[in-house]
Amino acid sequence: MGNEEDQGGSLWQRLEQGDQEALAELFSQHRERLWRMVHFRLDRRLHGRVDADDVLQEAYLDALQRLPHYLQQRNMSFFVWLRCIVGQTLVDIHRKHLGAQMRAADREIPIHNALSNTTSVSLAAQLLGHLTSPSQAAMRHELARQLEEALEKMNPIDREVLALRHFEELTNSEVAEVLGIQQKAASIRYVRAVKRLKQILSEVPGMEGEVG
Repeated sequence: MGNEEDQGGSLWQRLEQGDQEALAELFSQHRERLWRMVHFRLDRRLHGRVDADDVLQEAYLDALQRLPHYLQQRNMSFFVWLRCIVGQTLVDIHRKHLGAQMRAADREIPIHNALSNTTSVSLAAQLLGHLTSPSQAAMRHELARQLEEALEKMNPIDREVLALRHFEELTNSEVAEVLGIQQKAASIRYVRAVKRLKQILSEVPGMEGEVG
């Protein structure tokens, strides 16, 4: 929390005084990172139907309502709090558009658990994103299936650490906070997850060397 407050300066003072414009400015500072999260986590079946900017707008309005409670509790860093709200917005949007196709996601459980249902699919889609030629495109479906099956066999927390660090580009301390684990454990799990992912990719034709 301290670093964010130091960087925000008077913005935090204004925020604590109920200045809604201060929240808008702070949200804007984190917007690119939150957009990256939505782009990564949004179910591929909703691309073209749900816009990431609309998700963030809905999340911002939710944050505006929840701000007094956050300022009173201060139980997480501001960015992780915003990410949590964006995650809850995504869960609600998935449930609204996909209904029975989505596994139930109770809003009372940690939001990373609710979002983890689609992590393997999102990871596979990101790793296959470079395959664009006609011949490669023809391989995408089968490669995606193979990758998703292999990723599902990873330890769930390791898989989430990989997604958070490598694709959402969170810091190690942020990953630890999101998952509720120690920073040292988060770092160890990330190294292990990258090693495991490299092994998985080495067993899928054409995917070698995709993670540096």
